[in-house]
Amino acid sequence: MELLEVKREFRDRNLNEGFSGGEKKRNEILQMAMLSPKLAILDETDSGLDIDALRVVAKGVNQLMHPEMGLILITTTNVCSDYIKPDVVHVMMDGRIVQSGDASLALETRSKRI
Repeated sequence: MELLEVKREFRDRNLNEGFSGGEKKRNEILQMAMLSPKLAILDETDSGLDIDALRVVAKGVNQLMHPEMGLILITTTNVCSDYIKPDVVHVMMDGRIVQSGDASLALETRSKRI
């Protein structure tokens, strides 16, 4: 909870009850930490987060990652790649992977539309 700056009083609340968008995202990463999955799929993790909340969430993801855990991070903005460096990037269009590459591909997609 400290890593993700989740307030202690949230321990006594129902799951996501009255949470802001940023609090929900932090809670998702907290759940990931507690479950320690072999594969985590994070969908639109950057959606609805201000830059400070995004930094906290990314810090949590980065500290939880290890070689025995896979992570699929789905985003439409690739802002997360500023804080979470991907090993592999896939660009999808119309449900198909149209390009694959390393972290530099995430930067490339910002400057031009693929």
